[in-house]
Amino acid sequence: MTTADQTHLRRSLVSRYLPRMHALLLLALAATPDPKDLDALYPSLDALYRDLHQSPELSRKEEKTAAKLAARLKALGVSVTAKVGGQGLVGVMANGEGPVVLVRTDLDGLPLEEKTGLPYASKVTATDAAGQKVGVMHACGHDLHMTAWLGTATLLAKYRSQWKGTVVLVGQGAEEVGDGARAMLADGLLDRFPRPTAAVALHDYADLPAGKVALVSGYALANVDSMDLTLFGRGGHGAYPHKTVDPVVIAAKVIVSLQTLVSRETSPLDPAVVTVGSIHGGTTYNIIPDEVRLQLTVRSYTPETRQALREGVLRIAKAEAEGARAPKPPELKIDPGPAAVFNDPGLTDRLSGALKRELGAENVTTIDKVMGAEDFGEYGKAGHFPSVLVWVGAVEPGRYAEAKAKGEPLPALHSSQFAPDRERAIRTAVRALTAATLELLGKP
Repeated sequence: MTTADQTHLRRSLVSRYLPRMHALLLLALAATPDPKDLDALYPSLDALYRDLHQSPELSRKEEKTAAKLAARLKALGVSVTAKVGGQGLVGVMANGEGPVVLVRTDLDGLPLEEKTGLPYASKVTATDAAGQKVGVMHACGHDLHMTAWLGTATLLAKYRSQWKGTVVLVGQGAEEVGDGARAMLADGLLDRFPRPTAAVALHDYADLPAGKVALVSGYALANVDSMDLTLFGRGGHGAYPHKTVDPVVIAAKVIVSLQTLVSRETSPLDPAVVTVGSIHGGTTYNIIPDEVRLQLTVRSYTPETRQALREGVLRIAKAEAEGARAPKPPELKIDPGPAAVFNDPGLTDRLSGALKRELGAENVTTIDKVMGAEDFGEYGKAGHFPSVLVWVGAVEPGRYAEAKAKGEPLPALHSSQFAPDRERAIRTAVRALTAATLELLGKP
């Protein structure tokens, strides 16, 4: 081969493979946020977290919270639309052709007086839907979620040269009351904004050390329905029970029989829970009342089991009422709660690999699904795209190890004592959500 031929070959190889090598280099860079960037960003995130923690707002009243996030997104050059489905906001970060990834955070606090003793503890009070004055607290970590969400948006804006596609940043209110996602969907979220190809969110976990994340493949959280059941009788004097139809006795039979919906009508391999949380009836010792009211929550995973439980509650109530010769059949009002969160198995595996590369395999684990509820699952259900919710550890590792060694319970979510290990949890959450989002975006 002549010298000229060798030179031509080298140039040909360079022209053919250098762009591919460059793309691979960018792919590697895009897989993980630079620690120096997070170090520089952290002080502002910490200040945001403490501000959000000190100023929580109740569900459907998150106006100031949404405005704070919107202002910060606009400063990044993100197009922001406010008041979507109530107090929700949507930021669109477009960066050429590629996948569309929905990244969601929740905004609302809980009607709970904080008792953590933190120097930045919430002292906020508000009037709830019933007109009662209540304390307000971020006892479910939504302040952590918002901070990580904004940190991720900030890093994505900085790394625009390393990804292609569109990020739809959804700030959703009313998660705690279960209808925030549906309100945003009803207000045209999937029609007014770029339609997602995938969605990701995170949630802190009160039984996992900070610095670690966890994934669940498949069903991760449950469907939840709230039910109001009214049973009717014919009241009278307690000394003459034969002249009455006692709805208290009917209620007792219904409560016991409802448990057979789980123990005898649902497969043991298909989890379900029926809880009678309250019972109200009567006014004094010797009066048989005209009616009794029950409040229930019913939990499941699959749509088929959810519908079977709904029908079963009314069927059992009607049967017990008819057997007691009640003057009229029971009335059942169902308030549908969030749909189950289903983590797409393929997407879960993919994100698991990205998170292990970012955080280290020893810091990525799996946990069992739970029967709690979260309305993040509504987005993928409505739009028919895969989604994954990532759990982020919230407990200071030393405290976690001590509690486990002694068999002591840790403060749970929705506890007045719940307080995440702030810096470690925020840093891990930002890294996890950024790495997951970059994994789902197109590469140049």
